[in-house]
Amino acid sequence: MNQAIKETAFQFPGQTGFYKGKVRDVYHFPELLVVIASDRISAFDVVLPKPIPYKGQVLNQIAAKFLAATADIVPNWVLDVPHPQVTIGKKCEPFKVEMVIRGYLAGHAAREYKAGKRSICGVSLPEGLKENDPLPFPIITPTTKASEGHDEDISKEDILAKGIVSADDYAVLEQYTHALFQKGTEMAKQKGLILVDTKYEFGKFGEEILLIDEIHTPDSSRYFYADGYEARQEKGEPQKQLSKEFVRQWLIANDFQGKEGQRIPEIPQEFVEEISDRYIELFEKITGDRFTKNTSNHLSEDIEKAVNEYLTKLNQP
Repeated sequence: MNQAIKETAFQFPGQTGFYKGKVRDVYHFPELLVVIASDRISAFDVVLPKPIPYKGQVLNQIAAKFLAATADIVPNWVLDVPHPQVTIGKKCEPFKVEMVIRGYLAGHAAREYKAGKRSICGVSLPEGLKENDPLPFPIITPTTKASEGHDEDISKEDILAKGIVSADDYAVLEQYTHALFQKGTEMAKQKGLILVDTKYEFGKFGEEILLIDEIHTPDSSRYFYADGYEARQEKGEPQKQLSKEFVRQWLIANDFQGKEGQRIPEIPQEFVEEISDRYIELFEKITGDRFTKNTSNHLSEDIEKAVNEYLTKLNQP
């Protein structure tokens, strides 16, 4: 296993700021962002104590592939991927909402439905649905973008009423979200998968709306295996899925859902390795590519060198 990156603390020439997200370390420059995908893992909006080897590489490389594959549909922020765990792109002003889109009743939506709710983020749901059933059509259920703590469900109406996003911009976000989900669904189907739900984030670079962050990764998306899906639904069996839902289920089974007063359970090394293997499985399944582990024992030094080389090249006349 490689030397997993839990956090970074670089000082790059020209750097103007630093932000540590749940998973990513973001280095700010006047018009650039250098985003390092760490090996941290979060669940229930809490960062778990142990890093997961190769997770950052998996996320960064899946995102790079899908951002490139959707660039003709939606313009995005990426300028270069100089290292398996690094993306450099345009520094956008992010919208303070995440555009969650769901094609199936799963995860958070299923838990809300089971609790008796028939409306999520202002979107009505029909009676008689079972967990993991397809929805009549994909629905957008936005959340607020919390800088720390929990993201909160919010309706389109509240977003517009509170002026979080203008009506004109929100119409573009909706259009882009549906187009991306359709493309992601088609690409998943080609690999024998069902894209169940996912989230997209957007920002503005000048007046242009760009897709930012990652897309269609196991941190931002849920996938079911298409083979056997209908039979499992008919029998009321859990779906075979590729996402980090299995991490959430393990935490729930160990009495943790990120609620006040709950302690994060100790994660055994065997489970850390299982998480790593599951992330690699998803990479290979969803991309169709073989995953090549970056086995360097000098990840931090390699990342720093790759970023510095990019910055040097950028500043050459």
